[in-house]
Amino acid sequence: MVDVSIIIVNFNTKDLLRNCLSSLFEQTKDIEFEVFVSDNGSTDGSLDMVRKYFPTVLIIDNQANLGFGAANNRALDKAKGKYVFYLNSDTVVLNNAVKIFFDYWENSENKDCIGALGSNLLNGEMQIIHSYGALQENVWHDVRHNAKDLLRAIKNSIPLLNRTHLGKAPDDVKPKYVGEVGFVTGADLFVRNDSFARFDERYFLYWEDSDLQKNMELAGKKRIIIDGPEIQHLKGKSDKSRFVMQFYRSISKINTQLSTCLYHRKFNGKKKVAIFALKSVIFIMWLNPLLFGKTRHYISKLVRI
Repeated sequence: MVDVSIIIVNFNTKDLLRNCLSSLFEQTKDIEFEVFVSDNGSTDGSLDMVRKYFPTVLIIDNQANLGFGAANNRALDKAKGKYVFYLNSDTVVLNNAVKIFFDYWENSENKDCIGALGSNLLNGEMQIIHSYGALQENVWHDVRHNAKDLLRAIKNSIPLLNRTHLGKAPDDVKPKYVGEVGFVTGADLFVRNDSFARFDERYFLYWEDSDLQKNMELAGKKRIIIDGPEIQHLKGKSDKSRFVMQFYRSISKINTQLSTCLYHRKFNGKKKVAIFALKSVIFIMWLNPLLFGKTRHYISKLVRI
């Protein structure tokens, strides 16, 4: 029997993926595991690399960018493990993390009450970074956050007021924490292979991990950060040009906003005024071509949420 199915979603991260897979096979011992790479239509030779250097890895070739949750689900459909470990392609496993997660769950006195496990993620300098968070219940918090983004974007679009420079965003270093959390980040999410492991595919990118673990919370299942696993999260570091990085950041921002609206519509649907305010702020932001360019496709999605 397979103890753990490790699922990695990939989209044009060949070099990062190779490092991730190498670390997995080097560090994971004394446990039966399988590894899936669910590829969202990469064009950088990722799959050829996997076939050449990691022939035992099971490939799910989606041939298109299905989004993070849907790509994970495609591998989940074929996963045979008792547990599932969702792992980002931009991570490096530094110790026998998979076995540590497995043993913690198996040896827990209240294993049926556990919904998800995670660890304190590390950056390249071995500092603890964003690894968990609180499940957001306050829609107005996100209204204020997006309103501030709108004002900042307007300011940055005016040359005389713009004094910002696009550079490397510093990691937000955190103190070490062990215990229950609202959600474990999807970069290293260890769950049981059951109905709670499946993502809502309406989220294309971001908030899908919060959604999945909100369902766990409603069912009384705990999400826990444990001590022991050591995993670096390099957050997709690359040598992309300034223009390409700006484009990716804009698309990421748009998908974050769409997912924020979907999450609140799903779990805080009675707060109609706040949700309308949230969608209105985002709509105004997207109307300005100086900020994100053509957003007709995304506006149609926003209206349907």
